[in-house]
Amino acid sequence: MPGSVRARAAAGATVVVALALIAAGTAVLLVLRGNLQEQAGLQAEVAAREVAAQIATGTPYARLDLPDGDEHPVVVTDAHGRVLAVGDDVRAVDGKPVRTARPGNAGPVLPDGDDGDDRVGDCADDRPDDRPDERPDERPDDRGGDRGGDEDDAAGPRPGEVDDDVDHHDGTADVDGTVADYRFAVVGAKGGRGERAMVRAGSALAPERAAVGSVRDAMLIGLPLLLVVVAAVTWLVTRRALRPVEGIRAEMAAITASTDLSRRVPEPAARDEIARLARTTNETLGALEASVERQRRFVADASHELRSPLASLRTQLEVGVAHPELLDVPGAVADTVRLQRLAADLLLLARLDAGERPADARVDLAALVREEVSQRTGDRVPVRLAEPAGLEVAGSRSQLGRVLGNLLDNAQRHAASSVRVTVVRVGEWAVLRVEDDGPGVPEGERERIFERFVRLDDARARDDGGAGLGLAIARDVAVRHGGSLAVREGPVREGPVGEGPVGEGPVGEGPVGEGAVGEGAVFELRLPVAG
Repeated sequence: MPGSVRARAAAGATVVVALALIAAGTAVLLVLRGNLQEQAGLQAEVAAREVAAQIATGTPYARLDLPDGDEHPVVVTDAHGRVLAVGDDVRAVDGKPVRTARPGNAGPVLPDGDDGDDRVGDCADDRPDDRPDERPDERPDDRGGDRGGDEDDAAGPRPGEVDDDVDHHDGTADVDGTVADYRFAVVGAKGGRGERAMVRAGSALAPERAAVGSVRDAMLIGLPLLLVVVAAVTWLVTRRALRPVEGIRAEMAAITASTDLSRRVPEPAARDEIARLARTTNETLGALEASVERQRRFVADASHELRSPLASLRTQLEVGVAHPELLDVPGAVADTVRLQRLAADLLLLARLDAGERPADARVDLAALVREEVSQRTGDRVPVRLAEPAGLEVAGSRSQLGRVLGNLLDNAQRHAASSVRVTVVRVGEWAVLRVEDDGPGVPEGERERIFERFVRLDDARARDDGGAGLGLAIARDVAVRHGGSLAVREGPVREGPVGEGPVGEGPVGEGPVGEGAVGEGAVFELRLPVAG
């Protein structure tokens, strides 16, 4: 499909490779062309220097050993551009005809810039033959002596030497009727008597252009084929890599259609990003399944807890209607209060599950503890309190009061003779401990008791109306406030705990009797200190 990841990946890879190959191919062609041109120029320079060396050693122009014109067309001129020697079959250079002179006469001029344009094509037959025995290199104006300050001769090599400098340029040459492109090298030399000569030798550019053309044609043929291979390989590799993703998608679609959260997506054996995606998806499904299951249990337990007081209240009201004298008004009020508390607990849990954030108010934890304990006048066992002053936390005063109330209710149900409340500061934490001297909590049940609607068997036997939501609410509120709630085993103490009035003395003060008291339980609430 055009919009699929495979198609986009294949197209993107093909475009990138195409651009890279075009850039690389262009660079290769430019480098190859430059190298071949440089090689042609070097060959032309070698040929020119060989002829210039002959001139420097005094070889007459008519006896110069010139290379074959088909291989290296050579033209030798004097300082004024007159042709002194021409290679075999060389007829023209840069479109201008060249010929050598007859023996004993100056030759025609080779065009070299603007100086020779009007003299190209001249020959000895068109010149007056008044000095038949004078050689070109014996003419007074070619000996390089007193010629009126010839600056070119003065700046060139000394007599009998070849100039170190060389000039390169591209041009054309007509060799035996065939015009072709050449790379020319121009080298200066002076004979033994000081006459200056310029040797122009060329090297054909046809092999260079043929080589560049062959490489270009090979690239033009190979580039589309390579791009097809790249696109096909990218398509296949992407298809293979995305096959597990399609499996995950299909399984998720099946899970959505069946609403069976116990199913899991397949996890690839490879340890790559897709495998991690599959594992994360399964972890999410597991968390979702646990959440749904917890919600189902919550609804079922809530229905059960509501059904009992409602059935009891209905029975009492029906009996009261039939026999008013038998109506248990206190029992009906107790069932109503139980329903009210259960409804409040369910409403608070619903708000916590919805992500309600606590208020960001300052709460004096010690003052909150004193206020809560002072209002508990009907507790079964006395509560002793020891707390520091001015320990503040951030959060909701009503929710933190609810946590303290639930912990005290739990301690009252299980305590044998005493409940103690302590507020201390540990580093950056405010720690509230609620201790009782009851039977304690078995180690294997210390996390389970914080689940909703969970009550241990002993708690059920002694339950006075609790629905198993108090500790669950307390932990949820603690977590929402950035803290924690845990239970641990209490210390073994000798004798009963002191029975002083609420708020007097440190924890554990009071008369000591004989006999060991049970281990009990310590519920520890940790909250970050405000500010």
